[in-house]
Amino acid sequence: MRLVVGVSGGSGIPYAYAALRALRDLGVETHLIVSSGAKRVMSAEGTGPQLADLSALASHVHEDRDLAASVASGSYRTAGMLIMPCSAGTLAKVAHGMADNLLSRAAHVTLKERRPLVLVVREDPLPRPMLLNMLASHDAGATVMTASPGFYHRPDTVEDLLHFVTARVLDQFGLDVPGFQRWKEDPAGGVM
Repeated sequence: MRLVVGVSGGSGIPYAYAALRALRDLGVETHLIVSSGAKRVMSAEGTGPQLADLSALASHVHEDRDLAASVASGSYRTAGMLIMPCSAGTLAKVAHGMADNLLSRAAHVTLKERRPLVLVVREDPLPRPMLLNMLASHDAGATVMTASPGFYHRPDTVEDLLHFVTARVLDQFGLDVPGFQRWKEDPAGGVM
């Protein structure tokens, strides 16, 4: 399996790190695109995963300026694309079909080829333009999710919360993340 993983300029880079780690552990080939905004956020936040950490987990890393990259073409087969976190600006580009950088072009190609595109927004409160862009992205074929962990699994750590969101997001691609406790299932996988 081959997935494109986009990281845009919203706070929440630890979510991207958790997803890339899970994808690596599952043996999924990943093509990472990190926007210039995401690079600025990483630098500004200072703590948590940095570009080198994300890059070390990816199978391939593409520059956001490289519109000739493999993932810019619909003929390059992938199982879909994940943008996590997805900034309000990237969401707007997806919603309106703008493809001015590799991240938005790869998202456009994913929709054009009718492959799964999952956008994980991490911003509150949600103003009307963002809500409209979420709806437009949904109508274009994307799955829009929020980085909202559940609590029925009784998390003890931030890592537990990241794991929950990662597992729910990767569910959208038919991937099972080991150790994910589903509602009404015991940790061994049986029904409670």
